[in-house]
Amino acid sequence: MSNTPQPAPVVSEHLELKARNVSFGWEKTPLHWIPGDPFTGHTINVLHLLLPAGERWFVHVYKQVLPYIRDERLREDVIGFIGQEATHSAAHDDVLPHLKALGLDPTPYTAQVDWLFEKLLGDRTLPPGRARRWWLMERVATIAAIEHYTAFLGDWILNADALDERGADAVMLDLLRWHGAEEVEHRSVAFDLFMHVDGSYRRRARTWATAFAALLFLWQRGARFFMENDPSLLDGKATVGAFLRAGRQGTLPTAGAMARSIPRYLSRTYHPSQEGSTAQAVAYLASSPGANGGR
Repeated sequence: MSNTPQPAPVVSEHLELKARNVSFGWEKTPLHWIPGDPFTGHTINVLHLLLPAGERWFVHVYKQVLPYIRDERLREDVIGFIGQEATHSAAHDDVLPHLKALGLDPTPYTAQVDWLFEKLLGDRTLPPGRARRWWLMERVATIAAIEHYTAFLGDWILNADALDERGADAVMLDLLRWHGAEEVEHRSVAFDLFMHVDGSYRRRARTWATAFAALLFLWQRGARFFMENDPSLLDGKATVGAFLRAGRQGTLPTAGAMARSIPRYLSRTYHPSQEGSTAQAVAYLASSPGANGGR
């Protein structure tokens, strides 16, 4: 258990976390679900490539760390987190056959992502004791760093009015906002768990650097894959300039907002409750068609 003082939440707003029975119908969602803007749509589509394998990995790691949890409420939170992440993985996985039916086969890229999480970040043959615990704590810290960015993205998508103004597909927006709302809802769990079982600041900073670099690499690679393999584009390219323009238009997060998120996570007083609004997330979850029986 960590001997490091744990930053306190900004507001006490504990919720019972639960997996929701969601349903999304993709029959009418076009390949370019943001009209006239394939680059932005494909940049966001990278989520469908990364999240199924990534969130299955979260679940796998957290099942291993459950025996280390000595706080009953935190244990319940982690179990709720596991349920939500498993549902996220399945929901994004369901989008991939639709993309393939529209002529964009994601299999070559998802195979690489699967290798990353299952092999590079998977279980290792280590002796019981210190070495095995070290590798488990490294992965727990990495998940906390990744969850900082999923909460950041969740808060962004809940407030991305520009996507509605551009006529983005309602079903895709609902999937993204349901997922984003749950990321905001459970945004403190991964960090609280890391602080409970380890809490080393050096490990937090080191794994943040690794996770951030990996996410940037995978995201730009995924966007490039989609643009180059989109059957309706003659010379599709994913460029930094296009990303910056989309940020200025509000259809993607801005580079500035992403940069400002870095010192927040690395601050010794950081707590995830500083990111996003639980009330906004809960309100969206209560109104989401996909999270309420597809109404």
